[in-house]
Amino acid sequence: QVQLVESGGGLVQAGGSLRLSCVVSGTIFSINAVGWYRQAPGKQRDLVATITGGGSINYADSVKGRFTISRDNAKNTVYLQMNSLKPEDTAVYFCNAERYYAGNKYNYWGQGTQVTVSS
Repeated sequence: QVQLVESGGGLVQAGGSLRLSCVVSGTIFSINAVGWYRQAPGKQRDLVATITGGGSINYADSVKGRFTISRDNAKNTVYLQMNSLKPEDTAVYFCNAERYYAGNKYNYWGQGTQVTVSS
C-alpha cells in the first residue's frame, strides 16, 4: 500500500503563488511515477503534472511555464510550485502515485487539497 498526504492549498489572488506538497509513504520502492491532478466542480479530474522515477516530467499545456513539479527523495515528497495563478486554476488538487507490481498497475490517491484563486 501507498499513502499520499497533500498540503499547501489555500486562497490566493490571481497572479499569486502556492506550493503544494505530497508526502509519499508505505510501499514506495516500485512506484513508477507521482503526479498532480485537479478537479474543478462539475468537471472531470485532469492531469496537471507528473514526474517519473527516472526524472521525466510532463505538464498539461494549460500550466506549462507557470507550474513546476519537483521531488525531494530524502523526504519522499513531491512538490508542485504554482506561479502566476489564474482563477481557472481553482480546483481540488490530488496527488497520485502509479505503482507496478507483479504485472499489475496500481493507482493511489491522496485526499486532495483545495486551491482557490480569486480574480
